[in-house]
Amino acid sequence: MKRFTELYLELDASNRTTAKLASLKRYFESAPPEDAAWAVYILTGRRLKRLVKTGDLRTWTAEACQFPLWMVEECYGHVGDLAETLALLLANRSSTPPPTEMPGLRAMIEDHILPLRDLTPPEQQQSMLDIWNSLDGEACFVLNKLITGGFRVGVSKALINRALAEVAGVEPPAMAHRLMGDWQPTADHFRALLQPESAEDDPARPYPFCLAYPLEQPDLQKLGPTSDWQIEWKWDGIRAQLIKRSGEVLLWSRGEELVGEQFPEIVESAAQWPEDLVLDGEILAWDEDQPASFAALQRRLGRKKVGPKLRKEVPVVFMAYDLLELQRKDLRSRPTTERRRILDTLGSSERESFRLSPTLQAESWTEIAEMRAQSRQHRVEGLMLKAATSPYGVGRTKGLWWKWKVDPYTVDAVLVYAQQGHGRRAGLYTDYTFSIWKDGELVPLAKAYSGLTDKEIREVDRWIRQHTRESHGPVRVVDPELVFEIAFEGIQPSKRHKSGLAVRFPRIHRWRRDKPTKEADHFETVISLLS
Repeated sequence: MKRFTELYLELDASNRTTAKLASLKRYFESAPPEDAAWAVYILTGRRLKRLVKTGDLRTWTAEACQFPLWMVEECYGHVGDLAETLALLLANRSSTPPPTEMPGLRAMIEDHILPLRDLTPPEQQQSMLDIWNSLDGEACFVLNKLITGGFRVGVSKALINRALAEVAGVEPPAMAHRLMGDWQPTADHFRALLQPESAEDDPARPYPFCLAYPLEQPDLQKLGPTSDWQIEWKWDGIRAQLIKRSGEVLLWSRGEELVGEQFPEIVESAAQWPEDLVLDGEILAWDEDQPASFAALQRRLGRKKVGPKLRKEVPVVFMAYDLLELQRKDLRSRPTTERRRILDTLGSSERESFRLSPTLQAESWTEIAEMRAQSRQHRVEGLMLKAATSPYGVGRTKGLWWKWKVDPYTVDAVLVYAQQGHGRRAGLYTDYTFSIWKDGELVPLAKAYSGLTDKEIREVDRWIRQHTRESHGPVRVVDPELVFEIAFEGIQPSKRHKSGLAVRFPRIHRWRRDKPTKEADHFETVISLLS
């Protein structure tokens, strides 16, 4: 645990990629394989299931420090990070015993953290006190991050991949492939990662996804002739790879989760196909001859079993747009147009629960811009532009794929509630609730916390402190005077929200200093966006 804590602190203290890379390489070269395996697991974004309620952690800390609970809550509000708050309080206990020799990362997770799930609350409390007593303040902070699910450090998965590739002496794309799929945090798996030559392929393993860069305010002429690009719709579903190898069919989400049980008809259909292949595409809820809403697709998510009733109510398809492997031959290095030609031949016959993403033909960028403007009529998010001669890349590589999304919906709404942020925004009011007019009163529509500059955040924070009407715990009710333009990707009716509407991916687009509260949008205006 000591070595992993030192790595975390080094990564957190530097903004230089070269310094972070050096720290990662030192750790992977020197840490025991069983500890390094868990480090890879955590640093690549995988999370431990939350085994202890955060409310219990607050209570146990208060009791251990002999503080009233409200004092812990006040400290949390000031610090803004629960893991740090608890570590600071626990480190200043007058009765804190000196920490014993710290266990390694594997031992900490497997012997102490994971067993918490099988304990009663009193047993969990005693176990947590024993864990905290075994660590110094810095290690206690990192441990709390792991337990609360708030572990974040400024390194990308691509940088982890690069560090491991350099330690192993392999190319980054090869390492990225080794890290995909159901990778387990064991010493054997870590040793396999560092093998200088590829081990035998795991038939269940997906390929790393090729990702697109956003095309914002584009100068389309700089992209060259339209013939250099394969143009497709940008579908609004769940990105996935469909794998059929040696009689087994697997459906992997981009988040590297197996989702076949949620979409059994796709798996059943692929099992009947004669070819072994790997397809990249999108899982979509389907309404006769067009996509249904993402809200409909959400009814399928997170289920261990999908029954006949739900299959009938929310039919789904796999919209294929790339062919990565055919008959166990990797096609990713071939040009986009060649992979597409082969895919077209495979999709020429009707296959149940399967569609081919159409390629769009246009003679000019003006025509393509007009197609994008019609996106919502086709129930898509915009366009994908894929370089015709490019291979299928790993992660985001500029120039391979661009996503040109349709402009978001926007409404003018009034700031009514505010809460303090966390992390670097601790101590500032940065989490906002916005309302629209309905039947003569302001009703909440959306929460948003991104979109303002640091200068605007400080200005709004000062205004909130001066215009608070009342407080309810961490929430401040403010004078309804500030109007902001809120952007979002989708809207749907909702019985859970007082406004009767729910919006998707809300964020602040701009501060409407020119608008008084009475000119904020009304329910009738917002609901018209549904049509």
